[in-house]
Amino acid sequence: MTASDRVSLAKLRERAAGCRDCELWRGATQVVFGEGPATARLMLVGEQPGDREDREGRPFVGPAGTLLEHALEAAEIARQQVYVTNVVKHFKYRQRGKRRIHQRPDAEEISICRQWLDAELAAVRPTVLVCLGLTAGHALLGSKLSIGRDRGRLLETELAPAALLTAHPSSVLRERDSDARHAAQAALVRDLRTASAAC
Repeated sequence: MTASDRVSLAKLRERAAGCRDCELWRGATQVVFGEGPATARLMLVGEQPGDREDREGRPFVGPAGTLLEHALEAAEIARQQVYVTNVVKHFKYRQRGKRRIHQRPDAEEISICRQWLDAELAAVRPTVLVCLGLTAGHALLGSKLSIGRDRGRLLETELAPAALLTAHPSSVLRERDSDARHAAQAALVRDLRTASAAC
């Protein structure tokens, strides 16, 4: 990683921290920018930060992040060598008592926030772009993308030499029984291995 790459991502993070381009900043604790080396060949993009990410200011540190870390380890990928980020940088939620319940960002919020993701892509220039879930997949690769048809195979995109769609780790956590959860996590590991092999 060169000094200029570090400064580039640091400056982007600093600029994003003051973003008020949509209304999501009003309810969020802070911007949750991506993290990882500017030399990362693999970039993982999720939907948005969750409650814990919003509080800590780092992507994928909650339950879905823990599951992702285990999947990366099983796929023999060091998280420290991967750049992880989200399509939307503020936590969107509705209050239910003391709990903050995740709400999916809408098309306008995704479009407004796209400037930061495009800047991250330009700074990192990954070899393989992995979309974690359909929200990220549709935002980056188009609305015709389908989990059933496109998951786990290398796709063409102008954003990187290759892209791959897989399930979001939170969908693995939502599986009701342990067998289904185990199968979903194994599928996520297979997809990550496919992405890593293409780097």
